[in-house]
Amino acid sequence: QVQLVESGGGLVQAGDSLRLSCAASGLMYYQVGWFREAPGQEREFVAAISRGGGNTAYEDSLQGRFTISRENAKNTTYLQMNNVIPEDSAVYYCAARVASGVPARTRGLYAHWGQGTQVTVDS
Repeated sequence: QVQLVESGGGLVQAGDSLRLSCAASGLMYYQVGWFREAPGQEREFVAAISRGGGNTAYEDSLQGRFTISRENAKNTTYLQMNNVIPEDSAVYYCAARVASGVPARTRGLYAHWGQGTQVTVDS
């Protein structure tokens, strides 16, 4: 059974750093994507990483502040968020798909999803 569990969310101040984790089980050779959903908005792409970790993709406006990485030995993927701003407040979801090649940016391509972790950035 596939399971994705996010952790690391919380209430932070603008300018702080935060690291989200996504622990996966029941999967092998999978890409991971991070998405976020703010109240009243659609779920949007944040970042993705290939199954080996050598290829990453970012939403253009977030590159430079956010970094995605993974430790396959721990079946865990991370999203490092630096210099956060109030607009980063959202529920953050990790998602997985069994695929090779360039990591996908489209949420419909991901078959497996976690339950989400709330990030709130206070100004």
